[in-house]
Amino acid sequence: MIKRSIKLLSCTVLSASLLTSCYVYTDVVGEGAQGNKEVTEWNHYVVFGLAPVDVSDSQKMANGAQNYEVTTKHSFVNGLIAAITFGIYTPTVTTVKY
Repeated sequence: MIKRSIKLLSCTVLSASLLTSCYVYTDVVGEGAQGNKEVTEWNHYVVFGLAPVDVSDSQKMANGAQNYEVTTKHSFVNGLIAAITFGIYTPTVTTVKY
């Protein structure tokens, strides 16, 4: 009975870890991107993303544009870096299209 419970728990944990996805959040400012210009910067966080060290400013990245689109994501590379550092350093990427 205990072996079966351990196998079930192991399968559940393995399935949950394989079903995770990359974090993506998109915000539209004004009417959204009107052109094809794109600026990308990394955001730097520590302690599993709880404490920001250096976070990009989307308004400055948009270079004064009134209509733009901001996408913040936790890509595979960001996740790999977070895994290598055991969550001490967890970066994300912000992309502004205007």
